[in-house]
Amino acid sequence: MNSTQAATAQAVADPDLKILPIERRLSKDLPYDVFLREYVVKNRPVIIENAVPQWNALRVWTPEFFKSRFGTYTVDVTYGVKMNFVELIDAVLASTTEKPGPYLHKVIIHQDMPELLPDMTPENIYGFPQRYCSPLMPKHWQRPDGFLKLLIGGVGGKFPLMHFDVDNSNAMITEIYGDKEFVLFAPEDTPYVYPTPNPGSPTSAVDDLDHPDLNRFPLFPKATQYRGVIRPGDAAFVPSRWWHSARVVSTSISVCTNFVHRANWPGFVTEACDPANGRGLAGRLVKRTYLNMAGAAMQVVETLQQKFPNAGLSRRLSFLSPISRVGSN
Repeated sequence: MNSTQAATAQAVADPDLKILPIERRLSKDLPYDVFLREYVVKNRPVIIENAVPQWNALRVWTPEFFKSRFGTYTVDVTYGVKMNFVELIDAVLASTTEKPGPYLHKVIIHQDMPELLPDMTPENIYGFPQRYCSPLMPKHWQRPDGFLKLLIGGVGGKFPLMHFDVDNSNAMITEIYGDKEFVLFAPEDTPYVYPTPNPGSPTSAVDDLDHPDLNRFPLFPKATQYRGVIRPGDAAFVPSRWWHSARVVSTSISVCTNFVHRANWPGFVTEACDPANGRGLAGRLVKRTYLNMAGAAMQVVETLQQKFPNAGLSRRLSFLSPISRVGSN
């Protein structure tokens, strides 16, 4: 059953829920500049098929690979849970829909398991970190790798909470092994997905998307769900402030990275300067002024690279805000 059929089946099972398939594109028909223009700038989700045919990870990353090569590694799995890879993989393989196993989502690859990096080169061009790479970005937010995470889960496993990503950032999740289903909700449907009241916590109180408790969440049927399954080599683009949750269909290994583009920079500045982050009014004004100036400078540099890609000045300044990994070399 493909993602469209699955969405249709779910809609028949519960006709009160509005479910649509996530748009799909073949990577060979989606140049990077078109991806930016049609999806990133417009804040539209998309699943890109065959996004990383060059990755050796597609050929070697399996549960057995992680168990045999990294069995003694102890890692943070989820909030407050540590396991070594032997324990983790055994629990993942034993996972069922009725009794889901652990879902690994706390490993930052560059920091915790850099040995994996050669298997992901050349990188997924659609997941380039963009402004996270800029030295104009305050150190707190400099993430030249996009905070590349390793995700491993078994059947029925899922990220603990439906959420949207912090920093007003975009996310790109690339599937390497197995299948994973994504469920997305647009930012305009935020009132219907019941955000938790905790300041600075972009999470939803809805804990079962297939069988929501309509006594607790009576407005939930007003929200439109976008569903799609990613398979090995596919990448799911989740735009900024889109609510999302992922559920493992078959034992799954994937990686996730974030990026900030000029299109979602204003929202990044707003979130960075939110009073919930603890600074006083004067500190927030200074931060906002700097980030607005840095954003303007980065936009000039990015525009030069786009309009005059071979000009000496564009090349010399590209390190200030590279628009692609090629442009930063």
